[in-house]
Amino acid sequence: MNSFETLAARLTVPIIAAPMAGGPSTPALVAAVADAGGSGFLAAGYRTAQEMSAQIAEVRSLTERPFGVNLFVPNEDPVDDAALEVYRRSLLPTASEFELDELPSHKAETEDWDAKLAALQENPVPMVSFTFGLPDADVVGALQAVGTCVLATVTSLSEARAAEQLGYDGLVVQGPDAGGHRGTHHTSTEPDRTPLLSLLAHIVQSVDLPIIAAGGLSAGSSIADALAFADAVQLGTAFLDADEAGTSAIHRAALRDPRFTETAVTRCFTGRFARGLRNDFIDRFDHDAPAAYPAVHQVTQPLRKAATAANDPRFVHLWAGTGWRDLPSGGGAQITNDLWRAAQEQMHDA
Repeated sequence: MNSFETLAARLTVPIIAAPMAGGPSTPALVAAVADAGGSGFLAAGYRTAQEMSAQIAEVRSLTERPFGVNLFVPNEDPVDDAALEVYRRSLLPTASEFELDELPSHKAETEDWDAKLAALQENPVPMVSFTFGLPDADVVGALQAVGTCVLATVTSLSEARAAEQLGYDGLVVQGPDAGGHRGTHHTSTEPDRTPLLSLLAHIVQSVDLPIIAAGGLSAGSSIADALAFADAVQLGTAFLDADEAGTSAIHRAALRDPRFTETAVTRCFTGRFARGLRNDFIDRFDHDAPAAYPAVHQVTQPLRKAATAANDPRFVHLWAGTGWRDLPSGGGAQITNDLWRAAQEQMHDA
């Protein structure tokens, strides 16, 4: 039994709250899902090592159950500065609608990477997952040496095989219906469109690692289907309207707003492909954005913040998976219990 299987044995409910960077994932949400018998991940993306450590301490004050931390792997893909400048200039007329005269250019960003890794070795957590790439075997081994289960986010069979070769303990297999960023290992990679269940079937046949299934799992039926292949499921969109979530008011309202009728995958907000509610920002800029993360994120951030302050959802990133119409509300524990009950009913009837 490897480290993930040992952890999974402690889960009476195989449901994990996904890391949702930018605010939705909170210590209170992680603790609520964990205390319901599942688990959850803090999102260290866009946070400093100090902020990450403070959130870890808060989770530990709320629950004794296992939980995890997710890290964004720093981007090493080159940025086309000329294409980025063209895109920045294309945004200026829209920025002026929000009284912004200028938008920034990008700067190198490592997400406080080394400090986060050091903090997680000094103060280990039960699970660490990586998104946007595969840190090498030395990083994996250092975390494993302090008792941490190390997971790789993968979106294709080739990424899954690469993770197995590097010694990861398990995989978070993300399908194309996921809300927010696709976890491809290179910014320019076109995301795999293989449906989640087919992707899971391919990976199970080829890779001998435990699997957490993710992407578009918002109802009991889809959870039950995924658990036919996976050891657990990871849900993000399903918890966006949970009482404990840090989801912004403008985002919560948009998820219930009938004016939004579909989701779209775009890199216009951050330079990486991500799925959100289709709005005016996507319609205006989807075809122009270069594959440059986090450069595009840095360029568009002031505009998105200004739109949020103006309560204008047309120009805000509104991450959501394809199942957002089934979005539950209430406490995180109740959502977890209701979804698990519905999944069990589906498995019993099958």
